[in-house]
Formats: sequence, structure tokens, C-alpha cells
Amino acid sequence: MPSTVEQLSPTRVKITVEVPFADLKPSMDKAYREIAKSVNIPGFRHGKVPPMVIDQRFGRGVIIQEALNEALPQFYGQAVTENNLNPLAQPDVEVTKLEDGDLIEFTAEVDVRPDFDVPDFSSINVTVDAIEVPDTLVDEQLDTLRSRFGSLNPVDRPVQDGDLVVINLVARKDGEDLEDATASELSYEVGSGQMLEGLDEAIIGLSAGESATFTSELVGGPLKGEQAEIEVTVTKVQEQELPEADDEFAQTASEFDTIEELRADLTSRLTQMARLEQASKARDAVLENLIAQIDIEVPENVLNSEVEARREQIDSQLAQAQLTLEQYLIDTEDDNDVEGFWADVHSRSGDALKAQMVLDKIADEHQIGIDQNDLTQHIIRKAQQQGTSPEQVAGHMQEHPHHIEEYMTEIRRGKALALIVEAATVTDSNGEKVELSNLLPDGSVGDAAAEAEAAETVEVAPEDVHTDDADETRA
Repeated sequence: MPSTVEQLSPTRVKITVEVPFADLKPSMDKAYREIAKSVNIPGFRHGKVPPMVIDQRFGRGVIIQEALNEALPQFYGQAVTENNLNPLAQPDVEVTKLEDGDLIEFTAEVDVRPDFDVPDFSSINVTVDAIEVPDTLVDEQLDTLRSRFGSLNPVDRPVQDGDLVVINLVARKDGEDLEDATASELSYEVGSGQMLEGLDEAIIGLSAGESATFTSELVGGPLKGEQAEIEVTVTKVQEQELPEADDEFAQTASEFDTIEELRADLTSRLTQMARLEQASKARDAVLENLIAQIDIEVPENVLNSEVEARREQIDSQLAQAQLTLEQYLIDTEDDNDVEGFWADVHSRSGDALKAQMVLDKIADEHQIGIDQNDLTQHIIRKAQQQGTSPEQVAGHMQEHPHHIEEYMTEIRRGKALALIVEAATVTDSNGEKVELSNLLPDGSVGDAAAEAEAAETVEVAPEDVHTDDADETRA
């Protein structure tokens, strides 16, 4: 099956493919069988109508068209493989010659990964913040744990910062009560700032049974975003009494015997979280450094599709939150205007596509493969991120087979990035080298073999998640 490739631009090619008509025979036979099953013609048993009769009844052109629809993707895929191309989108296919019984010729224009050189990974040097777990952060975690075992006690005094109060709210506009902005017996932690702007200032100093009025912006309902007069009445004032941070508390709230052991465990957990965050920033910094050294062009059509997909996702999320983009930018105190926001989305989309192309090329050049253990570990991480079980993630993959291909791509790019990071030099702000090769998924540091051993203990049967189909699709 001869084929030629014409370079239309650095990121787009035109493939011309000649196919002997005989190669279409399997698809022609299939088309005849399918039509024979779907029609009833007097004198012939169901499903046994001869091809000649079908040609007379429906026209041979219909059969050829059905066969082409079924076979062209296969012919196109063979041409892509033979010419070592890396398509980034669906092709625009056109049949340019069709000689029944002799020859088929078609062209396919498609955006492809451009050719570029990847610099030596060892030339990459990046710096990330050093890991810090101050005592104040440990104290906060300990206080959070103590609050779970605390008690609420009613107090006969004015509201203070940190109190837990029960309040009634009535919103008015032009002197009329707003039914959609009225609520009773709401529990609220003073100082949390999680309800209405100005609420904390209004209720501090009030005693149970007292009211105050303030003006604030409504955060829900049909008048969301509009200013209204809010009357708040305090019905109950409570303060939280926390247990002493001592050995007795440690024994009650944890598996440890002493408060020192509990604090040490909290410190260890915070350190692991900080180590994971540091590793994430290190990987991002290494990839950004690498991409900055590469002159690579993103196909315009592919970029526009990515930007449009992100725009639709953002619009959907804003609609669910009942927000306009302008309101979102105000709420997040983002200095960008709407035009600047979308310009940033466009820029980040381009950077993401560049990163994907670079990682895919590195994976190809280093012949990075994927085995069952890679997939199992990826499923475990997905389950941890989603707060579910590995078995549920594996089951979802079986119900949605296209997710297997997506996971394969994620894994392969992740392994390519790990290869880059391992060769790069990463130091922290204290000048210490950051070792990432033995970092485990929970943020602890250990032998990489331990992670593989742990993965084998998870009951995700290999026969439940096959990689063969995904490998073929990716190829």
C-alpha cells in the first residue's frame, strides 16, 4: 500500500495513499453481509441475498461507500505508522480516485507533532522552596484535633471573636423583606468570614436576644450580587471549651500514649504533605525549564480546539455556581479583566500542549512502555485522589474503555517526566539537593521497590483491566 507525505507546514502534512481495490474486499464482503441481513427480497432466504442482487437493488456504489467508511481508518492508520507520523487531531480525508476493481486513492490532511530537538536533561537546574513545618502549623493541626473533642457551652455575655452563635437573618430592600434572603437558627463561627461580609463586625458585642443592622451584598437567590439591608438577631452565644493538650488527650484522640508522640506524628504527616507539594513544584519547574529551551510550534487548529474545550468547561462551572465571569474575577480578587482572563487561558492551553508534545516525544525516543504494575499503581493513586477504592476505579474503567487509553497516556507522560526530573538538578532554597527518586505516594521516603510490593497487595485483578487494547489504540 504505497503512500507519500507532503509537508504543508511544520505542523501539518498531506498523506496520499494508493490502495489496491482487492484490499477493500474484506470490507465489501462485510457490507454485503450486513445489507443481506437487513432486507427481505422475495425468492431469497433472509441473510442469503447474493451480492449481484444487492447491486441491482441498491447500486454497487452504495456498497463501495459502506466498505470505504469501514476500511479507510485502517488504511489511514497503516500509512501513519509506515511514515512515522504523530497525528494530533482527526484527519480531513478525501477520496480522490476510485476505479472499481482496480485502485482507490485518498488523501488525508492532518496536524502532526512537529520535529524538534530535546536538550540534555542534565543541563536543567531548578530551585524550589525548602520544606518547613513550623511549630505554629503543628499547633493549628493539634487545635483542629482538639476541637473535634471539645464541648459547646452557652455563655451569658456579649459575642466575642471565635464564639459559635445561633442567629436569625432577615434581608430587606427598599423596606420590604426578601423571602429568599431570610433564614432562622443558623449556626455560625464568629470570625470565620464564611457567610456575609460585615456580619462579624455586626454581631461582635451583641448579647443573646439583641439585633443589629448592616448593609451587605447578597450571595444567593435571584438578587445575588445586589446590596441589601441585613438585620441579624443573636439567639444563642456559645464558646467552645477545648480539652487540655496532654497525655490523657493523646490517649483519647489517637493511638499514642503521650502528647509528645502525637505532636511528632502530626509533624511527620505535615512533613510528608510538604514533601509532596515540594515534589510537585519541582516537577513543574523542571518541565517549564525544559520547554523554555525548546522552539516548538503548536498547530493552530489543535490549539483552538483545546482553548474551546477549556472555555466550555469554565462556562459550565460558572453556570453551576450561578456566577458570571465578571463576578468570579471580583470574588477571587483577580486583577485580570475578562479579555485578560481569556488571553491567559489561551496561553496556558498552548503551554499544556507543548508539554504534552515534549513528553510524548521523549517517551517515544526512550521507548517507554507500560506494564500491568504501572496501571495498578495509577489506579491506586486515582482512588486516593477520588476518595474511593481501587476496585471501583478499575470497574469504572471497564465500563468506559476509552479511559484506559487516557490512563495509559497519563502514565507514559508521567514516566517520561520522571526520567527528566531524575536527570535534572533540583535544589531547595537552602542549597540542599532534593531527592525525588525514592519519594512514595504518601510523601514518605523509601525504597521504590516498596511501592511496587504494596501495589501487588491491592486486589485489582490483571484480567479485569487489560492494556493490550489501549496499546493498540495508542499505536
